[in-house]
Order: sequence, then structure tokens, then C-alpha cells
Amino acid sequence: MKLYMLAGEPSGDKLGAALMTGLKLLAPGIQFRGVAGPLMQAEGMESLFPMDELSVMGIAEVLPKYPELKRRLQETANDCVAWQPDGLVTIDSPDFSLRLAHKVKDAAKSIRTVHYVAPSVWAWRSGRAEKMARDVDHVLALLPFEPPYMEAAGMTCDFVGHPVVSEPVASKDEAAAFRHREGLGQAPLILALPGSRRAEVSRLAPIFGEALRVVVSKVPGARVVVPAAAPVASAVRDAVRSWPGSPVVLDPRGDAEAAARKRAAFRAGDVALAASGTVSLELAANATPMVVAYDMNWLSWQIMSRMAKVDTVTLVNLVTGQKAVPEFLGPACQPGPIGAALTSLLTDEAARETQKAAMEATMKALGQGEEAPGIRAARSVLRALE
Repeated sequence: MKLYMLAGEPSGDKLGAALMTGLKLLAPGIQFRGVAGPLMQAEGMESLFPMDELSVMGIAEVLPKYPELKRRLQETANDCVAWQPDGLVTIDSPDFSLRLAHKVKDAAKSIRTVHYVAPSVWAWRSGRAEKMARDVDHVLALLPFEPPYMEAAGMTCDFVGHPVVSEPVASKDEAAAFRHREGLGQAPLILALPGSRRAEVSRLAPIFGEALRVVVSKVPGARVVVPAAAPVASAVRDAVRSWPGSPVVLDPRGDAEAAARKRAAFRAGDVALAASGTVSLELAANATPMVVAYDMNWLSWQIMSRMAKVDTVTLVNLVTGQKAVPEFLGPACQPGPIGAALTSLLTDEAARETQKAAMEATMKALGQGEEAPGIRAARSVLRALE
């Protein structure tokens, strides 16, 4: 069996790697080709070009890179069709992925197409499902309420569980060892996660820094830990130099223990200030109460906010139907209110316990305790290719 795969950003690379592991177990001898990040490459795929060329978010941010993205799209479609795989699996990055599926289907209708991560049509742009159904045969959904939306549009769809439920979590002893190693003692500990893209870090880091200044002024002795993503580690180090709380930056570059250190930090944190995204689920898996904040280019925000069908973007809130996690998005992403909410969460045990209960319910709904999502996704792909 031959499978062409595309991942366009780190979260997709993680999904793809788990899927490849499952496929190799269930279909020995399967061959892979496509565009991938380091995790998928470690599973045996050689990437056609560096995945990070596709890691662009926001309408205004994409426009300057459009010609190059268009060239890479055609290059990828040509490579896929020439290889004649049994199937094409595109992972998240819908703007690029679905254009790729269209080009491949247009050139070779026999190639089955699977898209991993259902588009959030329940949140905005509901017409995407019908458009997607023209070129996508099967969808792998991360959220339990998504299959009916995909099936109504004419695609088959399986809920395969969210990968966060199978990721390891540090023990209390590991968290305590992390505090000791970093010289944090028993200080109130705030995790700060300003994003994994350069544009996010440059936009959010100054806001996060001022919000943390509010907290430290109210909770003297509070410390800050910043788990940085490898692509933006240098930018994060530069950005936090003026932050309060004597920030400890966890730089994963060249650190064989980076994943373990990050897990320990997540377990050790009392609260977190995080950019909107999948990191909120990593925090939820560790039962770390959080405040979510996000801002973007003015034009991107104006367009996206007008299309939104939901009033929350954090999955803990969406899955549970509660507003347990405070959010500060777009124009509301201001240091003062964010700092006040974070201070309140850090000093209010009842608020933290409310969040933790919502997090536990979310993890169960996303498949915790069941077969690993990578295996479930692999079974679903193989059924779709039969």
C-alpha cells in the first residue's frame, strides 16, 4: 500500500506521526511519501520540502506568501499524482490541504482522499463542508460531535479521538523535581505560552508580559516559566527579557529531555496564560487552570469575527458547554483584564477546581481511556481505502 500524506504545521505533524505508527502496525510494508515535519520524518517519510513553509496563519499574513504557496501546491499535487498512491491523507491546514485534494482528484479520480481534522463548520463558514465533499471521500474527526456535520455534506466520517488523551503526563514527583531543578521552590508558578509561530510571539509576547506584571504586583514572589516551541525559541528568549517573574525559558533545541521537561512544567504550573490553540488541551490534560488570550492582524480579526457562529474558541468550553476558561480575544486581548483574570484564578481555589472538573469531563469526551487515537485513525483510513 502507498499513502501520500501532507502536514502543514507542528500539530499536524504530531497527528501524522501517530497515524503513521498505527498504519505501520496494521498494514506492514506500507509506503509513505509527502510533506512532513520532524516527527513524521522520524517515522520514515522524506519531506518534499520543509513543512514550515506552509505554517502561515491569518489572511493578511498569507497574502505576501501566496505566489510561493501556490507554486508549492502545484509541486505537491504533481508529485502525488505521479507516484499514484492508494490514498492521499491531508492533515489539518485546510486552505492548503483542500486545494491539494482538489488538484489531485481533478487529475486522478481513482486516488481516495482522506482529511484528518474535520473543519470547524459548527464554529464558522458552515458551507465549507459541502465544498470539501466535492474532493474529500472520508474525514477523521477529533471531536465527538463532528461526524454528523461531515456526513450531512456527503462524506463518511469517524470520530477517532483527540491525540491529547494518549500523551504522557508527568507525575507529581517529576513536577516537584522540575521545581527543584529550576530553583522555583514553592513559589506560585505561572506558565506563559505565547504561541508557536513568529507572528504570534511578536504580537502576543508584549501583551503577555504586561499582563504578568499585573499578576506579580498582586502576588509577590510568583514565578514564570515559558515552554518555547523550537521554531520560535530565539524570539521567545528575546521577548521575555523584560518580563517580570524572573522567567525560566524552556528551550527545546538540542535538549534530549525537552519533552519530559515540558510535561513536568505543565504539571508543576499552578495556572497558565496561553495563546488560543491546541496547547489549551495539553494544559487541560494536566489539569492546569488557564486563561486564554489571542490577537491577530486587524483585517484578519474583522473578517473572522464576523463569520463566527460560536462565542468561545477554547475546546474545554466548547466540549462541556461551560465558560469555565476565561478568554480575551481580538480587541479584548488587553494586559489589564488578562492580568486581573489570571490573578483571580491564581488566588481563587474554587475557580481552579471548577476548571479542573470541566477539564476532566473534556478528556473523557475526547476518548481518554479508549484505544489510542493514532490506532483508531489508522483503522479508519484503512477502511476508507478498501
